[in-house]
Amino acid sequence: MMRGAGRALVSAVVVTAAVAGCSSSPGGGDTGKNGDHVPAEAAGSTAAAKGATLGAPGSACELPVTFALAAEWKPEAVEVDPDSELAELGQQGSVTMVCEIDAKPAGNIGYLRVWQGKPSDDAPRAVLEAFVTADPNAGKATYTDFRAGSLAGTEVGYTVDGELLDEPKTERAFAVATPDGPVVVHLGGLDSQEHGEMLPAYELAKRTLELG
Repeated sequence: MMRGAGRALVSAVVVTAAVAGCSSSPGGGDTGKNGDHVPAEAAGSTAAAKGATLGAPGSACELPVTFALAAEWKPEAVEVDPDSELAELGQQGSVTMVCEIDAKPAGNIGYLRVWQGKPSDDAPRAVLEAFVTADPNAGKATYTDFRAGSLAGTEVGYTVDGELLDEPKTERAFAVATPDGPVVVHLGGLDSQEHGEMLPAYELAKRTLELG
């Protein structure tokens, strides 16, 4: 992928978040919609150094869950104004963006984004399926179940294509159900290489996930 086009895409995402109201190991699995397997973990990924814990009262983003951040990643709460013309960009499927965690201070271009929905009886897989389906450029999705302590969740690996991309890039997300509504944690990235480099931070969040 050409870095210039990718950086334009990332810039557009950053601007969108601000306008929308930004207040400053799986195993098994099934085959995705197109029959291709997207690995749940990138080969060769290493463990991320642990930083602060996110989600508890008083943290940068108060959430129904808590998890450890990778060192130097910077979290910021997101508030989506439903009356904004761009509010729909802060919503995907049945969930709304509530927090984004910037990888740039750690040397990468991308974010871990946290999305939350209203309380419901929807299973984590159903929430993720709605999340992926809401992205018209998503494909080749593979779903797997996992456990983090007392929490049972579902993870999806998929690809995203688009006119600004020279080739499809990998993205991942996991979802869990809580009494306060489903929570989705999503990892994108400038391209698949950046995604792979940021994967340890995503795996750290999933591994340390607890009910808040």
